[in-house]
Amino acid sequence: MNLIEAFWSALRALRANLTRSALTLLGMVIGVFAVIAAVTAVDVIDTYFKESIQQYGTNTFSVKRHGDQFVGPQRGRTYRPPVTYNQVETLRERVGGTYDVSVLEQFAWRERAQSRFEETEAAIELHGTDAFFLDNYGFTLEAGRPFTVQDVRNGRPVAMLGAPVAETLFPNETPIGKTVRIGRVRLEVVGVLEAKGGFLGLDPDSRIYAPITHLLATYGDGGRDMNSVSVRVGNEAQMQAAQDAVISQMRVIRQVDAGAENNFEIETNASARSTFDTFTATLTIAGAGIGLIALVTAGIGIMNIMLVSVTERTREIGVRKSVGAKKRDILGQFLLEAVVLCQIGGLLGIGLGGAFGNLVAVYFDIGMSFPWGWAVGAVIGVTLIAVAFGGYPAYKAARLDPIESLRYE
Repeated sequence: MNLIEAFWSALRALRANLTRSALTLLGMVIGVFAVIAAVTAVDVIDTYFKESIQQYGTNTFSVKRHGDQFVGPQRGRTYRPPVTYNQVETLRERVGGTYDVSVLEQFAWRERAQSRFEETEAAIELHGTDAFFLDNYGFTLEAGRPFTVQDVRNGRPVAMLGAPVAETLFPNETPIGKTVRIGRVRLEVVGVLEAKGGFLGLDPDSRIYAPITHLLATYGDGGRDMNSVSVRVGNEAQMQAAQDAVISQMRVIRQVDAGAENNFEIETNASARSTFDTFTATLTIAGAGIGLIALVTAGIGIMNIMLVSVTERTREIGVRKSVGAKKRDILGQFLLEAVVLCQIGGLLGIGLGGAFGNLVAVYFDIGMSFPWGWAVGAVIGVTLIAVAFGGYPAYKAARLDPIESLRYE
């Protein structure tokens, strides 16, 4: 019997016990589905994160009170004083001639913004920033002008709007020169930003940006910790020198004793990617582990169904051996049935897992992805499971005595 004939024979044998085959298939589908769905969802998130962080370029880094922003709060960590706006201003004075220092701080969250005739939902954030905001944080101006050094120095009540905010408040007119109200402030719109898109609860488009000095004067300073301090260098080659200079200045500004550890963190795009990669790797391993358990369970089911099949087809095996079939023919036939069963379940699991995983992309309106490497690995994996768990039943079938098989009732 050649390979094609053996393949069709395997399909006929599986179709003859359709319900049993389907239930066995289900275990394989669930196992592969769990692996591919988890890996696809993580891959979608990982791809979006890397694309988003690239918008800031390779020539920026951040100064933070604490690091490890993707692994959650750490219990028992040493207290660190806030990175205040006065400290940022001092840092800018000392390195501003060489590097651009920008700050971003949230002053209001889930507020309603109002124009003369329109009002948004209570979902708008108010952030304070400065004249270097666009370049340091990867934004592009769609209309109007950016903040100037004079705007920030004089604390002018001006604003730049995220694109969706501008569309909601000024649907039929230009927002430039108009007034908006949010929280405690009334601001004149001087610019509108191009949309960047939001993800995982972070939406930089649903924001209104104003000079941080104006917001500090309105809301008060109180030694608040700045959400983000970004330092931009001329090119990537200057990164290490810039980090060393900023660390040196921040230690002086924050009065860190000689020999003591820094009470702040320097975070680059590379370090943020590394931390996020650790997080996504953990999710991937967890998803793959769950899928592996399901696959092993499915393999046990395949062994059971093949053993039952050998018992039911004992006379058939005897007939085949009596007309010249060798042990390797019987062995190959039953192994092929196990492989075909696993491959059908594997392919169904890959298709369903990829579709389900990409629901993350559809939900968050981001680019889709598919883990081709894991898909190929799944095909190979289910083949190995078929051989491992179908091997014993196939071996048992191949060793049946033809005379005793023909007598079997």
